[in-house]
Amino acid sequence: MSTDPTAAPQATTPPVVTLPAARRALAVLRIAISLVFLWPVLDKTFGLGYATPAERAWVGGGSPTQGYLSSLSGPFADTFGALAGPATDWLFMLGMGATGLALLLGVGTRVAAVSGTLLMALLWATTWPVAAGSTNPVVEDHVVTALVVVVVALTRAGSTWGLGGVAERVGVPAWMR
Repeated sequence: MSTDPTAAPQATTPPVVTLPAARRALAVLRIAISLVFLWPVLDKTFGLGYATPAERAWVGGGSPTQGYLSSLSGPFADTFGALAGPATDWLFMLGMGATGLALLLGVGTRVAAVSGTLLMALLWATTWPVAAGSTNPVVEDHVVTALVVVVVALTRAGSTWGLGGVAERVGVPAWMR
């Protein structure tokens, strides 16, 4: 590596995590967390019978957000309830789907970290876990999911078993990888 400040930058940057087993573990984590975002999209779209019964599937005219947002309690319940509707359905489904797909493919993980963290922050607010009777008001699953997505992006986990390395080699700007 050249120490000359006028030298051209290297085509690829060295990996943040150098231990091969750790890189593979981060790739598995990236793929697993992608399913946290993709599964609700599939279930709400097709009514696979898990959280969404077939008769409430989006393809059958159901709303992916209305039932949930209109049944909330907490200080933001009225605000979130008022947001339920077709625009929110599309924004939620596109946001979750695009974030999950970026993580699955390992490209766009930095953008996915931002969108995923925003989605998880909104979902955290809808559950309002700081209310009395919650199971853990400090660190619950939405917070952990947001942290995992940030770690995946910062460690460039998309370059192992993903398209992040390809994007880097062809010159995709760092913020898009």
